[in-house]
Amino acid sequence: MAVYTDVSDEELEAFIRSYAVGALTSFKGIAEGVENSNYLVHTESGRYILTLYEKRVSREDLPYFLALMEHLAARGITCPLPVQDREGRTLKELAGRPAALITFLEGLWVRRPGIEHCARLGDALARFHLAGRDFPLTRANSLSLPGWRTLFAAIGSGADKVAPGLANVIEKELRHLEGNWPGDLPGGVIHADLFPDNVFFLGDRVSGLIDFYFACNDMFAYDVTVCLNAWCFETDGSFNVTKARALLAAYEAARPLTKAELDWLPALARGAALRFLLTRTYDLINTDANALVKTKDPNEYLRKLRFHQRVKSTEEYGLKER
Repeated sequence: MAVYTDVSDEELEAFIRSYAVGALTSFKGIAEGVENSNYLVHTESGRYILTLYEKRVSREDLPYFLALMEHLAARGITCPLPVQDREGRTLKELAGRPAALITFLEGLWVRRPGIEHCARLGDALARFHLAGRDFPLTRANSLSLPGWRTLFAAIGSGADKVAPGLANVIEKELRHLEGNWPGDLPGGVIHADLFPDNVFFLGDRVSGLIDFYFACNDMFAYDVTVCLNAWCFETDGSFNVTKARALLAAYEAARPLTKAELDWLPALARGAALRFLLTRTYDLINTDANALVKTKDPNEYLRKLRFHQRVKSTEEYGLKER
């Protein structure tokens, strides 16, 4: 979440009046995240999240995201729901941007996930994958292998401003993955961005999942490796195999991974690390200095990529060979 587009008091008051949620009482921008503009909105009926969809999110993809939240909620996955206005619409426009009002989800995200948090996340991820099996809409992953090459072309030598020689590192890794990437693993709807700040906890239980604006149809095991990258590294850059083992064991208790998925896990983990290295590099280079947004360090994912490049077997992720 972040704020790129400013909304005036008058614009927001008029927007909120189109919903049956009571009068606007207060609002403030949310600085976390990097994709869309988000405001915490208080009305007479409660709290909501107002999201303005920025340039990276295509307008034609928005029905997929909004319908997916409704689908998941109907199948027992706790997540925010788009609010219908007085005319039954969930997608509108505000300040020149597509916009939606979303229900507020109670809970807190965990800054330093522990082993139990990783286990709960693994279970939630598997249940998410299972719940999406009969979702009727499809959306290709625009930030998978072909999209990485396109994104790197947009970054070019600017990557070397982040770290000396980074452009060469990315080029070599892209070439490797282009020749070593699976194409027929089990798949369906994936979240593709299930970082700790997108998973809310109340006490020791998951209270809900948020931010579905990278959701798409892709390989389930790729989604698992996104989470391994996001949840199982310590602040000093070391990989915590105990956390990884807990995450994977809980995932497999609900949805066992196939032998092929396990064999491809190291390559998928490299791809997931490269994906966030690329997007963080692009954002660092291109984010407006005046935007209310906290850019994230690409070098964190460079270190993670180097770890995965050294992995020889799934045992290094806490799993026994099968």
